[in-house]
Amino acid sequence: MTLKLLIHYSLHFIVPLFIALFFYRKKWRVVYLIFIASMLVDLDHLLATPIFAEFRCSINFHPLHSYIAIAFYVVGVFFKKTRILAFALLLHMFADYLDCLL
Repeated sequence: MTLKLLIHYSLHFIVPLFIALFFYRKKWRVVYLIFIASMLVDLDHLLATPIFAEFRCSINFHPLHSYIAIAFYVVGVFFKKTRILAFALLLHMFADYLDCLL
């Protein structure tokens, strides 16, 4: 396993678990489930041809990974009802952005 994959999938699965346990101790299971559910944003990859390209940068290539979508995720952080999902989506975008750099 490469360092890139280790970092990427840690940001998708391990870091959210720590965030849920540390910041949302009483409802960590629900929060972690929301973080995992944020992976559904990757369904926009199905619109690309080819669906998977190893060296393609997802940021601003797929609709739900666009700068406009990311701006909506940032705005969502400021509202209590959308805060956890918005933060989960931003963490997802950060993980995908690191793929562009590495």
